[in-house]
Amino acid sequence: MLRRFGVLTLVCFSACSAAEGDLARRQRDADTRWASFENRAGAKGQGGAENRGAKGHAFDSLEAGETKVLMEAHGAGAIRRMWFTLGERTPEMLRSVRLDIYWDGAAEPAVSVPFGDFFGAILGRAVAFENELLSNPEGRSFNCYIPMPFRKGAKLTLTNESGRDIPLLFYDVDYVLTAKPDPDELYFHAVWRRVREPQLGEDFDILPRVRGEGRFLGAHVGVITRPEYTGWWGEGEVKMYIDGDTALPTINGTGTEDYIGTGWGEGVFHNRYQGALVTDEKTGQYTFYRYHVPDPVWFHKDIRVAMQVLGGDTKENVLKMIAKGAQVKPVTVDDHGKLTKLLEPGAPPLEKQPVPAGAWTNIYRRDDWSAVALFYLDAPVNGLPRLAPVAERVAGLESKRQLVSFAPLGLEDTETPGTGQEACPTGPALQ
Repeated sequence: MLRRFGVLTLVCFSACSAAEGDLARRQRDADTRWASFENRAGAKGQGGAENRGAKGHAFDSLEAGETKVLMEAHGAGAIRRMWFTLGERTPEMLRSVRLDIYWDGAAEPAVSVPFGDFFGAILGRAVAFENELLSNPEGRSFNCYIPMPFRKGAKLTLTNESGRDIPLLFYDVDYVLTAKPDPDELYFHAVWRRVREPQLGEDFDILPRVRGEGRFLGAHVGVITRPEYTGWWGEGEVKMYIDGDTALPTINGTGTEDYIGTGWGEGVFHNRYQGALVTDEKTGQYTFYRYHVPDPVWFHKDIRVAMQVLGGDTKENVLKMIAKGAQVKPVTVDDHGKLTKLLEPGAPPLEKQPVPAGAWTNIYRRDDWSAVALFYLDAPVNGLPRLAPVAERVAGLESKRQLVSFAPLGLEDTETPGTGQEACPTGPALQ
């Protein structure tokens, strides 16, 4: 069904949707179109024209350095679903393929992101999962149900910025065309950024400040921890600076795992609005997502969303890290619920605090953070920096190259490439 949150329409998959009746409600001015290699223009009555109407162009290649326009529509409408699968899905490839989406003939894309991170294969690691906006049923396909309205037109492209050809690319982009646009609907945007070596005490901007009116929808976040650190990496608090906030934010969380709705660490799970799809201690790679669907984050002038790069360990282990030359900055120390704020004026340093060796100590660290920020805006362009070069995107990722090939009964691919863990188990269907 379509459930309206304020002025913005978002897709909702819950089982109760059908009972509310909107699935059966007619929309007289809507025409349904699908773009695929069998009918890339989505033209009426032109699907499957090759090979005398038999299966003639189900897939195509995406050569190294090539950009393909996969969908281009004119007039008002909305993208409602996207589905893709690629013949190579290594972390390196999923970070090297770039997805761009343009609205209303704009010269700059509103969406310009690494393909994998956008579709939930954060850090390029594809696992099976399902949430409110995305799904990957078996770890080898990519579905998106985020509604993306447009007023005058839309264009979607894929660019292969790796040094290898992708011989097998399958897709469809499902959209509707309408007689006129809804003036209250906003444009969907997505941006990716990475900071591999932040300054000590510097927050990571999930979404740098963007100006205009809109809604912060959520984020896909990847963390690669540095080997010199011990303990837990996720003590950082989310901060949302809204409508003119400067030094201090209006919205301030309590911890990283708290922000995604869990607590006391972060295991593997996937829920409708929050999840952690990779928790790999061996490689130091962790991924999570958080969507603000039932708890909308509106802004009317501007917004910036940041996360503290902050972790923790025992007092004893923190002092050991400092002795070995690790760059840390103690922030607080907790002695059975008695919290000492080490950054307040006049506070003694950690080594002089009269607390046990096992007292929990929060510290600033310098881990590698990256994120795709998802948001809606009242303009088709966002003014943020363009996507980083591919070398910056893939640096430090483990990549085990695996290709699939045709077999008599279809595509054989029995393992989830590049994950380093079991595929995330799928829960009850949300539809």
